[in-house]
Amino acid sequence: MKEKRKAYEEKLDAQFEEWNAQIALLKAKADKAKADMKIKYYKNIEALERKQEVAGTRLRELKNAGDEAWEDLKTGAEKAWEEVKTAYHKTASKFK
Repeated sequence: MKEKRKAYEEKLDAQFEEWNAQIALLKAKADKAKADMKIKYYKNIEALERKQEVAGTRLRELKNAGDEAWEDLKTGAEKAWEEVKTAYHKTASKFK
């Protein structure tokens, strides 16, 4: 169980870092947009970042949880992760 848990947490850490990089790319694209579009882009990016913050909180809770609570928290973390993934794809599609 410990190895599986550690691998799962490492996977989430890697995904979190990937989102940081992807958000940075979206910000770079937004910076190149015209003023009116830049505002729209940044609103979407800010919503995405809020969802990512929630996912980060869930990840920290997961890492600090005891073995009994870990499985319960894992479900919440997976939901938060899915919300960030959906928000990222929605936001990224607006940049095309």
